[in-house]
Order: sequence, then C-alpha cells, then structure tokens
Amino acid sequence: MSETRPEAFEAEAPAAAPRALRRRAGGWLVLGLGLAMLVTIVLVTTLAPLLAPFDPSATSMNSLDGPSARHWLGTDLIGRDVLSRLLWGGRTTLLITLVAVAIALAAGLVLGLLSGYLGGWVDQVVMRVLDVVFAFPVFLLAIAVVAALGPTVPNLIMTIAIVYTPAMARVVRGPVLSVKRWDHVEAARSVGMSEVRIVTRHVLPMVASPIVVETSLTLAQTIFTVTALSFLGLGPPPPDPNWGGMLAEARQFMELAPLTVLGPAAAIVFATLTFILIANGLREVLDVGSRR
Repeated sequence: MSETRPEAFEAEAPAAAPRALRRRAGGWLVLGLGLAMLVTIVLVTTLAPLLAPFDPSATSMNSLDGPSARHWLGTDLIGRDVLSRLLWGGRTTLLITLVAVAIALAAGLVLGLLSGYLGGWVDQVVMRVLDVVFAFPVFLLAIAVVAALGPTVPNLIMTIAIVYTPAMARVVRGPVLSVKRWDHVEAARSVGMSEVRIVTRHVLPMVASPIVVETSLTLAQTIFTVTALSFLGLGPPPPDPNWGGMLAEARQFMELAPLTVLGPAAAIVFATLTFILIANGLREVLDVGSRR
C-alpha cells in the first residue's frame, strides 16, 4: 500500500487557502454590485413621485409616440408616458414582492423551527401539510389561488406568500435538525435554559446563513411570478401600472413602439438580476454549502 506523506497535506493546505480567499473576495464583489443595484432600484421607485415627469394614468392624443425630449421612452396606446408608468409600476411590483416574501419568510421560519426542533408528530403534521402545497407547481398554484380570490394587491401578496412558504420552511428545517443535537445546545438544555431561549440564541443564529441566501433567491423568483401573473391579467387592476401589465398591453405594438416593451422587460431583468447577484454573493461570503 502506498503511504500518504504529511508533506502532501502541508502542500495542499496553503494551496487551498488562496482559492478560498479569492472566492470570498469575488463574493464580496458580486454582493457589492448587487447591493448597489438594489439601492438604485429602491431610490428610483421610492422617488417616483418626484422623478416621474407625468401622471402615470394621464392620457393624451400622442398615441405610440417614439422617444422625444418630452417623453423619453415614448407613449403607449392611449398616450400615457411610458417612463412615468415604468417608475410607478416598479413601486407596485416591488411592494408586492417584498411584502409577500417577508410573510413567506416569517411563516416558513416559524414552521421550519417548530418542525425541525420539536420533531415527532409535530414534524410529521407540518411537513405533510407543506408537502401537499409543495406538490403543485408554484406558478400554476398561484394562478389558481389568484383566480379564485380575485386579482387584487392583498390577494396577490397572500398568494405569493402561500406558494413560497413550503420552500422557506424546508430550508429552515434541515439545518435545525442537525444544530439541535450540537454540544452547546445540549449544554444549554442541561442547565435548564428555556426552549424558546435555546432556539433564539443557539439554534436560529446557526441557520441564519442559508435562510438569508434562500430569501434572496426567492425575491428573484417572486419578481418573475408577480410579473407573469400581471401579464396574464391576474395582477393589480388598472389603472395602477405594473411591469407585467405594461408588457401585456404593449405586446401587440412591439414593432410600432418597441420601447413600450423593452422598458418594462429591462426593468424586470434588472430587478431579477439584482437579487440573483445578492444571493450568489451571500453564498460565497457566508460560505453556504461548502462548510465542513
């Protein structure tokens, strides 16, 4: 049998360290770019009342006009300023996305902690119920729920929260099953610390990294889900603008006024890419999935 030389391990360790440092530095770069893009989106949509040159619902006789000094991105079929509707539509789309993911995160965090930490029949009941929801394709389930409840902003938020809660709960449950058996958790339990304090102080911080990464990825997925539902007519009702609804209205006139489609399409891609970059950067910085 060949003998493993200690020198091999000594040579491998210094070689692995620079790779880890380069990966971590690249993660910080990607994360910084994603956060800069996020700040841009938040500022532009928050300041829409100040930045938008026109009322997003105001119509005019200038139907399907091209870019000009007055209308930078042109106008739509009934003469509404595309840029103004793009800015205001971002407020609606991002509001639905952020609130829905926040509700899904809170629900998934509670269900995942209960299921993973308590185990037993609680774990079986919670996971079987979530498996029923998880069995349906996310988009088809969202269509069914919104169609049944009605296309309003609160219904859309609750629908998105419902369809993404099972994935959040699974991400939380997995690490909790392992962390609850660690020595420091057993030591805290042996000295009489309450279960609530053990979970909040010793379990939850240990599973925070994958939760943060999953939340960023869910935000990217939710952007597409919200805009797709709006494109199908299941989003916020008119006259409130939203990116998916703008695409649906403009698809018939792509050749005559391409900016009416390119504007909201570019905004959707930019917002989705923002959250994907943040998720990838966090994965490298927090070293999620590669810890031993």
